[in-house]
Amino acid sequence: MNAHGSLWRRLARRLMRQATNVLPESRSVWAEAMINELEHIDGDFTALRWATGCVLASYIELGGRKMDPEANSFIGLVRKPSAFVPILMSATALGVIAVAAMLGRLVPQPDEGAEAHLWQLLMAGQLPVLAFFAVKWLPRAPRQAVCVLTLQAAAVLAASAPVYFLHL
Repeated sequence: MNAHGSLWRRLARRLMRQATNVLPESRSVWAEAMINELEHIDGDFTALRWATGCVLASYIELGGRKMDPEANSFIGLVRKPSAFVPILMSATALGVIAVAAMLGRLVPQPDEGAEAHLWQLLMAGQLPVLAFFAVKWLPRAPRQAVCVLTLQAAAVLAASAPVYFLHL
């Protein structure tokens, strides 16, 4: 074995120690299995890749286990940026309509004005954030996530209602 290969293997072993130190006690069997697997991997660089993946998996596991129980509550979930940003965007879109109404620009036009374009950008821009929220939080806290999604949908409807009812 050359010196370069043994360096990769030593680094892989250090990474495995890190991975096992991060894992909770309930995953000690998994940590042992990872260490045993490392010793059976041929090729030092392959072992390093394996150990890097184990570190990543350990930190993912740590993130799932150390989650604050308050974060899974409705209030904790609403405080997440992916939850409140779409609500703020809908409120801003509603504010754009209110400002346009106060300025007397709330009439149907053949060429949409800046207010209409801003409203469209705000409404369409929140769709990826809504999708991200749903993908991230529905599996983790389904009941609370559905409540937040309902609140977000209500905000979208509130911002869309004047456009619909005033035929803008």
